[in-house]
Amino acid sequence: MSDSVLIAEAGRTTGSAESRRIRREDRIPAVVYGQGMEPLSISVNRRDLRIALSGTAGMNTILDLTVNGDVYPAIVKEVQRHPVRRTVAHVDFIQIDLTEEITVSVPVRLEGEAKQVAMNNGLVDQQMMEIQVRTTPRNIPDELVIDINEMTVDTVITVADVDLPSGVTAVSAEDQTVVTVVTLRVAAEEPAAEEGEGEGAEGDAEASDESSDGGSDNSGDSDAD
Repeated sequence: MSDSVLIAEAGRTTGSAESRRIRREDRIPAVVYGQGMEPLSISVNRRDLRIALSGTAGMNTILDLTVNGDVYPAIVKEVQRHPVRRTVAHVDFIQIDLTEEITVSVPVRLEGEAKQVAMNNGLVDQQMMEIQVRTTPRNIPDELVIDINEMTVDTVITVADVDLPSGVTAVSAEDQTVVTVVTLRVAAEEPAAEEGEGEGAEGDAEASDESSDGGSDNSGDSDAD
């Protein structure tokens, strides 16, 4: 995993008014903490942050967060977004020790084509988009790839079934379902009535009507007597 340099500005005051002013300048309020340091309020350029995280590691990119000449090896711990616009409103950076294990979320990507599933009217259902793992910062995988070529309608892939690189252990529960199959139901078609059956039924109804009429006439004659 490669490092990415991100220059930050220190000295910002906290508070909503100051945060709004910083955002108007296309900067993002942030804080860096960890490894026993006092939390440091900073701000970063929005475009610079986007570029720094644009590599394959994404949010797990190791950053050389540079503040007033001091370099803090860090990763993004949390991102807060605007509830409507979904733009980044605040970032928490956590300083890390490159030799100590940390817990991060790694994205899961499905690879291949589940032909047996498709042939049996099923759909592959990815229930977990990320898996939490624990490892040293430079050993964090960019993604976890699951091959679905051999999946059938009965296949259930759990966290325990996912291949992890050496030195990486799963923190997510091993029995959690990562990928499963959903079978689509097909509505049963009602059999069409045969032409002969329809005509027979109609003829039976007519005969029944004639029989009923005759009975009424006979009844009338008996009453007259």
